[in-house]
Amino acid sequence: MADSENLPSDEERDEIEGGRRIASAFRASLLVIIGTGVVVGGIALAIVYWPKPPVTEREAELVEPQRRQVKIEEVPSVAFVDVTDEAGIDFVHTNGVSSWKLLPETMGGGCAFFDYDNDGDADLLLVNSNFWPEERPADATTPTTRLYRNDGAGKFSDVSADSGLAVEMYGMGAAIGDFDGDGWDDVFLTAVGSNRLFRNRTDGTFEDVTATAGVAGAADEWSSSAGFVDYDRDGDLDLFVCNYIEWSRELNIRLKPTLDGQTRAYAPPMQFQGRFPYLYRNEGNGTFAEVGEAAGLHVRNVSGYPVPKALGVAFVDFDRDGWVDILVASDTVPNQAYRNQGNGTFQEMGQSIGLALDKTGVATGAMGIDAAFHRNDDALSVAIGNFSDEPTSLFVWRTRTRVFTDDSAPTGLGPASRQELTFGVGWFDYDLDGRQDLISANGHLEHEIAKIRRNQSYEQPPHLFWNAGLGQDNEFVSVPEDRCGKDLCAAMPARGIAMADIDLDGDVDVLLTSSGARPRLLRNDQSLGHHWLSVELVGPAGNHRALGAEVKIVTADGEQRRIVSATRGYLSQSEPIAHFGLGETTAVESIEVRWPDGSTRSYPCPDVDRQVTLRYDAEDSDTEAPDTADSESADAETTDSEPTGGE
Repeated sequence: MADSENLPSDEERDEIEGGRRIASAFRASLLVIIGTGVVVGGIALAIVYWPKPPVTEREAELVEPQRRQVKIEEVPSVAFVDVTDEAGIDFVHTNGVSSWKLLPETMGGGCAFFDYDNDGDADLLLVNSNFWPEERPADATTPTTRLYRNDGAGKFSDVSADSGLAVEMYGMGAAIGDFDGDGWDDVFLTAVGSNRLFRNRTDGTFEDVTATAGVAGAADEWSSSAGFVDYDRDGDLDLFVCNYIEWSRELNIRLKPTLDGQTRAYAPPMQFQGRFPYLYRNEGNGTFAEVGEAAGLHVRNVSGYPVPKALGVAFVDFDRDGWVDILVASDTVPNQAYRNQGNGTFQEMGQSIGLALDKTGVATGAMGIDAAFHRNDDALSVAIGNFSDEPTSLFVWRTRTRVFTDDSAPTGLGPASRQELTFGVGWFDYDLDGRQDLISANGHLEHEIAKIRRNQSYEQPPHLFWNAGLGQDNEFVSVPEDRCGKDLCAAMPARGIAMADIDLDGDVDVLLTSSGARPRLLRNDQSLGHHWLSVELVGPAGNHRALGAEVKIVTADGEQRRIVSATRGYLSQSEPIAHFGLGETTAVESIEVRWPDGSTRSYPCPDVDRQVTLRYDAEDSDTEAPDTADSESADAETTDSEPTGGE
């Protein structure tokens, strides 16, 4: 009994056995940890001391380049000179500003460079808004859109009176394209209210064909940017029209926004419902059919209301499948990316490809938009101008992952643009060094914003960013006044932006429009000795400007690409000519064109410092158009223009 009393109980035996198992497991784990440490240490030593194999050529391409900070003194000095008066531009935009602070007063001011008379130079169209009927001054002259004819040397004469375009409307923007296929550019004007389409009569005048064509839109709609594009690749130009918000004077007046609790302010777009865009399919007989809903463009929120509040549009083939897609900058709501599915319909995928929101997942006050290949590779870059305290967005397409990433901050563009309220944005190679730079048109909505925001002003300077090249800590460098001229840096309430070589000297000039004020025509007077090449495409009947084409040049220094599109920036159109800066390069090895029908063709380039004209020919082709067994093939006949200007 005594021995049995000293034996452990069943519970005690279980506890002792459990302790042994834990101790055994601990010892085993300790051995594993020690062994793992020995292995890891050995691997680390091997990494440090073993000789490394040579880096392959492909691996060398993937090595991150040595980054450095670009200094201001490296920025080229290029003077932009205000030649508005000298050129004969006497236009003043009317916005009808009133005590009620109606939102359209802040938004207008579109423009277009286009060769309306087919004489080889860029003429100018300036879109006017209007007074409100209830507040029109008794002695006011009627505000109308104005057309200025270029003499080929950058001097303009007002030919509005007899042009048929001097119409009264609360205009917003313009779109340019040859919708009837006669080889002459036609004009579409957007407005608060009904839109208007004008057919070029080929004699210097235009005929209003809005009713016949069926493109007026609803009388209570507010349309903003628009553009012509052959989205279905049937050979004629269709028409896409951005609609902004559901707006009326009565609704706007009922809202009571203020700046400081007392001073009435302009109502923000968040207080209005969005609207669906129009997509007008060209029927080929002078008429259009509105197919936006059937084409998949009617994007709704969870409550069933329209999502878009569209202000800017760009036509690009972002997924490189041969079909042009539609990117839309939408104000305070997600941006839209309509992927062309090649069957007459689109899939909206802005959020899934990273274009809808900024990198924090927030919708921005997006307005102007432009797309380019700014790194001279196949990575498409999309710039979007945003509201104040929101940096300009720079969405860059990643071919491997097939999404956009916002590179605004790491490139230096974001921090430098955050304070500005940006409307129009535009890519162009202002110094002809072979890299596309960026310019923005800035200006606030509120005349009295400085009273409550010390870092804001109504009039703001345009902002020019020099593209210093990939691999720099500041890929985009703000160009200071002493390197671009005081005329460019002077503050203004800027809105629209358009670009063209107005004097045919090889560099690109800029026009900036103002809300309720004069525009500013800035002549590029660069004298860096850089070479250049301009490529004009003559497309097939129905799209004689070859809108939607892409042009690639190959030189000893690499490749450059340009998108041929008039629709760029905000409410505006630029001349649809591919301008290339060549720097010190004196030869172009080849020019490759992907025509709007998807076919491609390569051409020799006989010389530089000149404009080259390439003509579409459907009888032959180097490459069949993808996914279109019944599409026409393409060939082209090269017509070289005489050198026009240069160094």
